[in-house]
Amino acid sequence: MLYPVIICGGAGSRLWPASREDHPKPFLQLPDGQCLLEKTLLRASKLNGTKEILTVTNQSLFFITEDIYSAAKNPQECKLNYILEPMGRNTAAAITSAALYLERNHGPQATMLVLPADHLIQDEESFAEATRRASLIAQEGLLVTFGVEPTHPETGFGYIEADIGRSAAYGMIVKRFIEKPDLSSAQKYCAAGNFYWNSGMFCFQAGAFIGEMRSHAPDVLEAVETALSASKIQNNEQRLRLDPELWSKVPDISIDYALMEHSEKVATIPCSIGWSDIGSWSAMSALVEPDEKGNRLTGDILNHAATNNFVHSPDRLTALVGVEDLLVVDTTDALLIAHKDRAQDVKHIVGQLKQSGHETYIRHRTVHRPWGTYTTLEEGDRFKIKRIVVKPGASLSLQMHHHRSEHWIVVSGIAKIVNDESEMLLAANESTFIRAGHKHRLENPGIINLVLIEVQCGDYLGEDDIVRFEDLYGRTN
Repeated sequence: MLYPVIICGGAGSRLWPASREDHPKPFLQLPDGQCLLEKTLLRASKLNGTKEILTVTNQSLFFITEDIYSAAKNPQECKLNYILEPMGRNTAAAITSAALYLERNHGPQATMLVLPADHLIQDEESFAEATRRASLIAQEGLLVTFGVEPTHPETGFGYIEADIGRSAAYGMIVKRFIEKPDLSSAQKYCAAGNFYWNSGMFCFQAGAFIGEMRSHAPDVLEAVETALSASKIQNNEQRLRLDPELWSKVPDISIDYALMEHSEKVATIPCSIGWSDIGSWSAMSALVEPDEKGNRLTGDILNHAATNNFVHSPDRLTALVGVEDLLVVDTTDALLIAHKDRAQDVKHIVGQLKQSGHETYIRHRTVHRPWGTYTTLEEGDRFKIKRIVVKPGASLSLQMHHHRSEHWIVVSGIAKIVNDESEMLLAANESTFIRAGHKHRLENPGIINLVLIEVQCGDYLGEDDIVRFEDLYGRTN
């Protein structure tokens, strides 16, 4: 059997403002309507021998991940398990936790296929064949990487150099890993013929990987083992929620730095699979067909004498007049305008937002929660207005706020409301008032979405002014 491990996280800072820390790159919808995470799940579930898929993700992203998986058509009805991180500790920790989990449940010879959730692979038949070859090499105790055959000198990817003098069955032994090079070096690598893009995908047996971690990164392995031993299993072992205090002590390091650059048991499978990490808006724009003037447009766009631009504006009308070679990405609360040659520099804007504490690097105006979503419509001094959508059968926690009162007006659906000692049902065009300090709960007992408008008033309106007493999703204080 093959056990795909999907690593779902990261901020995707070069795809800001669409990608945020609370809604990162794997969840971005591509022009064909699917997101990268959904594509990764479907690709993994189609592989021969796959009966179970393990996803490692941040616990704050679990419910949107579960929603995407539920909506996807899982062709083999694979069992879906999760490891939930309280905070990101990089790829070495995530992959090590998955290896220990699989070794415990399926033995040291369990073959893992590690897949980043934010990569695009367009040739799935070639990918399946590369995976088959990789799994055969993994049975020899080697750690296998997928080396993508370069199509052009790329400075945004790391490279793998294969050792011409040493080969493995179905693959080649890795000589070294190389960080993102300058253009001159990238040109030399492409011409050499034994250099490949480092895709960040791996295949190995759980026991072989753990053995190499014990030799080359024992501090990471021991810290992860300690965290796992104190972690909680939920929902019949479907979810393993990692202990926050112990997980915070795990070293924050990538798998390449921790292990792959040091191990002598690393092989690579050269492959041509239509791979892209969708690492910038230039890569995203390549997925959109150009018009007769070279513009690649998604959304309601008007164009006059503009050429060779990419515009993503799904929510409102955008007009271009006499401009060229621009990237324009419009969201409800942020607008990016950049020259196409500077797509990689968007990450510097995110750095400025982090430094200033601006929340647009963290979340969108629409925020996903286990029970549904809320959208901030307007806010000002002592007030905030939200649109809240609660899924059928879902419920917010029994909670209380110290500093704000809330007015709820039902737009559609049925609301079941607890307000201190009282309980009521409200239909469309009915409302209620929740005073600060009152315990309250909102529930949707119906079979359609509950939509309501919430008006908050108070001297502090931060999302951290909340005390949870009971919660279906394990978030109680």
